Amino acid sequence: MGTAGTTSTDTISLIGMPGAGKSTIGVLLAKLSGRRFVDTDLDIQVRAGATLQQILERDGHLQLRALEQQVLLDVDLAGAVIATGGSVPYSDAAMQRLRAAGPVVYLEADLATLEQRVAAAPPRGIASDSNQDFAGIFAERTPLYSHYADLRVDATGGGPETVAATILQWLAQRA
Repeated sequence: MGTAGTTSTDTISLIGMPGAGKSTIGVLLAKLSGRRFVDTDLDIQVRAGATLQQILERDGHLQLRALEQQVLLDVDLAGAVIATGGSVPYSDAAMQRLRAAGPVVYLEADLATLEQRVAAAPPRGIASDSNQDFAGIFAERTPLYSHYADLRVDATGGGPETVAATILQWLAQRA
């Protein structure tokens, strides 16, 4: 994947819980850095011909995770900001591919903020066991996000523009 002259920092992948701001910050980051924006949740929906919530209700959380993994293994990563689905760290294959393409940025947020943001949004099809509450999902996923992250950024401090600027500053220091 990629073209002559690309570097390992051409792609920036955003990981984190639903409500962390991956899509919002991803669009800003793409505009500010001159990269394409890819939202894998949207790619999953197009591929399945259904919303994430519909996939979850129809096929279950394991099928939604399998679709997410397939999209991440198929999508062109070169020169992009990738907003991943929240369950991406369950797929080591997808995470290894993202890490090979460039830095993985974990957008961290506290549980209360995430719960507030998710409650204010329409149902989003969170790929988890239906017996698990949001706090349980948070507790299960947080160590996975931390494990794969090259950079951890507080996604609650100062708004999306500040978060995007922090990521760009970190990238410039690495160059």
